[in-house]
Amino acid sequence: MTRIRKFDRRKFFSTTAAVSVLGLTIPMWASQAFAAKRGGTLRISVNTSPSKLNPLLQRLSSEYLLGELLYSGLVRLGPNMEAVPDLAESWTSSADLTVWTFKLRAGAKFHNGQAVTANDVVTCLRAILDKKTGSPGRRNLGPIDSINEGAGGTVVIKTKVSYGDLPIAMAYTTAKIAPADIVSNDLERLSREAIGTGPFKLVSYEPDRLIVVEKNSDYFLPEYPYLDRVEVMVFPDQAAEMAALISGEVDVALQVPPAEYKRVSASSGIDGMRTKSGRFIDIVMANDRPPFNDRRVREALSLTLDRQAMIDFVAEGYGTQGNDVPVNEAYRHFRKVADKKPDIAKAKKLLAEAGYPNGIDLTLVASVKPGYRKTLAVTVREMAKAAGFNIKVETMPHGTYLKQVWKKGDFYVGFYNMQPTEDALFKLLFTSDAAWNETRWNNKDFYKLVESARTTTDVAERSKLYKDAQKLMSDDIPALVPVFFDLLGAKRNYVENFHLHPRGATFSLEKVSLGSGAPKR
Repeated sequence: MTRIRKFDRRKFFSTTAAVSVLGLTIPMWASQAFAAKRGGTLRISVNTSPSKLNPLLQRLSSEYLLGELLYSGLVRLGPNMEAVPDLAESWTSSADLTVWTFKLRAGAKFHNGQAVTANDVVTCLRAILDKKTGSPGRRNLGPIDSINEGAGGTVVIKTKVSYGDLPIAMAYTTAKIAPADIVSNDLERLSREAIGTGPFKLVSYEPDRLIVVEKNSDYFLPEYPYLDRVEVMVFPDQAAEMAALISGEVDVALQVPPAEYKRVSASSGIDGMRTKSGRFIDIVMANDRPPFNDRRVREALSLTLDRQAMIDFVAEGYGTQGNDVPVNEAYRHFRKVADKKPDIAKAKKLLAEAGYPNGIDLTLVASVKPGYRKTLAVTVREMAKAAGFNIKVETMPHGTYLKQVWKKGDFYVGFYNMQPTEDALFKLLFTSDAAWNETRWNNKDFYKLVESARTTTDVAERSKLYKDAQKLMSDDIPALVPVFFDLLGAKRNYVENFHLHPRGATFSLEKVSLGSGAPKR
């Protein structure tokens, strides 16, 4: 058996030779000693309503925030995308990486006082994998064959094939643990109340306005949380959100629009926060229906985009170029391809060859959240005109977009956080069995490359397979990925030890404290 220690990544790679953890440097803040003041109320703002309280069903950043405040998983995602202990204090694997044993920490309790058992973990993870549950995590926990209780407070997970990413997969945002009896008999109850093991307990839940949580005095890490209370304030209007931050009504804004970042960061008493990330915006095209089932149409549209200009127009300079692959240098197995440049003449030729010599009329749908979806849509409309694309841009409220367009539409603007691994990203969006297979690309060669990569125990071969998959995607263009975004946020300068995580879905508010100058609430 291979022992996986808390942060011993070097030993992990040398013993298993297969774990796909991102090769990023741990930020200085991750290892610095920190003397925190206890108490106080933190107000943190989000710009989308966290409408799903059930942690197994969450899919938005604001919902992931609630899930982390109120629940725990077996593991969580560390600052450099490695798996670190949560309810599991350690884990081991078989030599072939098909049997994983997670040792649960002693003394963890749910908010109702009930002790956490291996049965709770097994029941929750099985529920996530059950298609009837409808959890976004169903296809993102890996090729799991079975989940069972082991001896001595352990959970044993067997995979169908070798899978070195399993611990990281267990850190997926919806892989949270709730009491087995509730999950088995009344799962809907978790949509009305929160019964987790997280550092905070739910006080009130008004998803369109305000969510309040208070310190969990029985949290299994007794040194945390430092705060007494967190208030999550919902601001559908980003201008109002930025005004609330500048006035001091809000202490932390998780997202600052690129157009506002300089102004907000320069405001008195505010620290701007910026970190590189694999967060991307894309143009989703239905590859199984005309006109986008013709690769020539997809390539023609791709060739109309001035991607460097888009970084300025859409990301306000806070981003990097994408080349129709949702993987950038933040990922461990990134393959650099030549930067794509506009070629209107070739785009016209391809469009004519595809049967549209006089141009083509399309409707591109964009949610109003976040605001740069609309900006991208309008930018694409203007850039594509010269090649014969006559694009009408239709915007709609985010809730309407999720209900009517997301995963259903033929041509719309998507937006995604960085995933912890290439495998997680591809299995979320682009393989034929992806949880959110928006493009319906269903490329058999791509699928084979990803399946082979996730199961090989040879790191060099695994990296090659993932890079080959990226090259195939860049060439075939199932979606347009023109821009990656830096993560931008802001906080009042009395907020201590809050940092943006590259994943964009991990927050660690239990480690945050309020220093000198914080308002008394």
